[in-house]
Parts: sequence; C-alpha cells; structure tokens
Amino acid sequence: MMAEILERAANIKLVIFDVDGVLTDGKLFFDEHGNEYKPFHSRDGLGICMLRETGVEVAVISGRASKSVAQRMASLGIERVFQGQRHKLIAYESLRVELNLEPEQIAHVGDDLLDLPLMRRVGLSIAVADAHPAILPFAHWVTLKPGGNGAAREVCDMIMEAQGNLAKMIESHY
Repeated sequence: MMAEILERAANIKLVIFDVDGVLTDGKLFFDEHGNEYKPFHSRDGLGICMLRETGVEVAVISGRASKSVAQRMASLGIERVFQGQRHKLIAYESLRVELNLEPEQIAHVGDDLLDLPLMRRVGLSIAVADAHPAILPFAHWVTLKPGGNGAAREVCDMIMEAQGNLAKMIESHY
C-alpha cells in the first residue's frame, strides 16, 4: 500500500491544504473584541517551506476566512490562498488551470466533509489522523499525526521522500 502512495506522491506538483483541522487543530479562539486566533505548528511551517524549495507548489483552500490565516500564509510565502470557499471546487479548478496541472499532479489534505469534492478529484487525497470518519474511505493515505500537530509536516516529508528530496533538504539544514 505504501508503495502505491509513494508512487502517487512522486508525481505531485501542487499540494492543497485545508486550514481548520489540518494546519490547525480545528479549535477557534476569539477575544472579547471578536479577534480570531489560530494555533499553527512551527514544524508544519518549516515542512511547507522545504517542500516549496523543492519546486512543489503549495496552496490553501479554506471554508472560513480569517486574518490570522492570511498572516500565517504570507509568512510562509504562500501566495495562492483561497478563504471563505465553502465550495472548494471553484478554487481548485482555478488553480489547476492556472498551473496547467492534471488531477494526478495534485494532492489535497483535508479533515472534514467540505474537503470531499477535492479528495475525489486529486491524484493523492490525504486525511489527517483525526479527520471525520466519513472522509476516511476517500483518502489514499491517512497521516499518523492529527491536524495542527505535525500532520502537514508528515505530508511534506512523505512527498519529499517520494520525490527523492528529503535527505537533501535535511542536509541543507546541517
């Protein structure tokens, strides 16, 4: 089974991440002024930066809109950020056409029902360990780590390994 996943991952040129429940643990924090805060894991961020250094594009499609997401994605250099996208297929098709990619060259990482339309169309569909059980049958692979706690890094490392870039990226940090 893992050989099939690595074969799929070897062809990936774009990884699309959901935010709430994937890049975060899904919890939403609001202060008394209505400002929203989200916890992001620093290792996930480094994994995303390393993956981008290897030439794999990274995008975010989120069902909710948040200033903290825009700020975090900007800090990671991710320019393709689609927020407030309850119907994620529109953003997906836009990305696919813009980057001239086939579905087999795209991976999606999700955790809940809003992710199903993308999971059913990409070449590598990934669910985080604590994803809603209803999406698990549609995932080619499920991470060992839960969303917001290293799942994105696990995805990035696996794709870099499949493409022969992980050891080189690790060595570049010696």
